[in-house]
Amino acid sequence: MQRSRSEGFTLIELVIVVAIISILAALAYYNYSRYSMRARRADGKNTLTAFAAAEERYYTVYNQYTTTISNLGLSATSDKGYYVVTIGNGGDPQTYTLTATAQPPQDKDTGCGNLGLTNAGVKTNTGDGKNGPCW
Repeated sequence: MQRSRSEGFTLIELVIVVAIISILAALAYYNYSRYSMRARRADGKNTLTAFAAAEERYYTVYNQYTTTISNLGLSATSDKGYYVVTIGNGGDPQTYTLTATAQPPQDKDTGCGNLGLTNAGVKTNTGDGKNGPCW
């Protein structure tokens, strides 16, 4: 008498496949979230560049920079809402320092954190630099 073997997958085989798929999904999600952080960083860079251009236009008219955002005719919030810009000058109207503070979900970007730009063109960030170049 010959025993027939049933066709199909065993439970062990299914568990192994599910484990492999789970590992691949976890890696994909991690890489996607890092890529998303880098992509959203462009919103902050574009906003700081627009503010710098507006500051230079203001300077050509008034021979000084402003720390009042409404004088520049711009919104403090970036186009996509990932950053909020503040302006400081340390009491010297001949300089400015722009700071783009990350807002949720971009605030989880420890690679660059908050972005900064000065009237001298110095680009800064508060992050650890572990998620690609900030500028």
